Amino acid sequence: MSLAERTREATREHPFLVDALRAGVVNYSAAARFLSVEGEQEAVATALRRFADDLPDFEETERDARVTMERRVGIVDAPDPDAMLRLGDVGVAPDGRLTAIAANGDVGADDLGPVSRRLAAAGIGVEAAAAVDGRLTVVVGGSDAADALRLVESAVAAVPTPPVDG
Repeated sequence: MSLAERTREATREHPFLVDALRAGVVNYSAAARFLSVEGEQEAVATALRRFADDLPDFEETERDARVTMERRVGIVDAPDPDAMLRLGDVGVAPDGRLTAIAANGDVGADDLGPVSRRLAAAGIGVEAAAAVDGRLTVVVGGSDAADALRLVESAVAAVPTPPVDG
């Protein structure tokens, strides 16, 4: 495998770095040190520059989504078939201390990443999350509900377009 291929592979293991390359905000020498790709650091930095040139520009796509909040939900075992979220024998249903933030409209599974990263950057833990068929839901602690609502609204209003594999 060539140095360029190893560099691209190592970069793809860190999606935040791919986003930064697309946005044009990378210090290539620092990124080369971070990746620890075997080879001369300047050659790795050059490979990163070329990879960045091949990636689509970082653009945001306007989304039409309505965001709502439902308080007092909880994680439950053996949820009712009508539970808000379900995965196997675990689900999210009424009667708890958590809050569900739901976005309905132009949203999908690709939007979970940007939403989750914004919540994590604000120090808000996600207890559960799902996205399917125009609906995205994250479940957070009740004390974080208002901040999470604002962050989900801003995240789904202008979500970065996913990168094309370069």
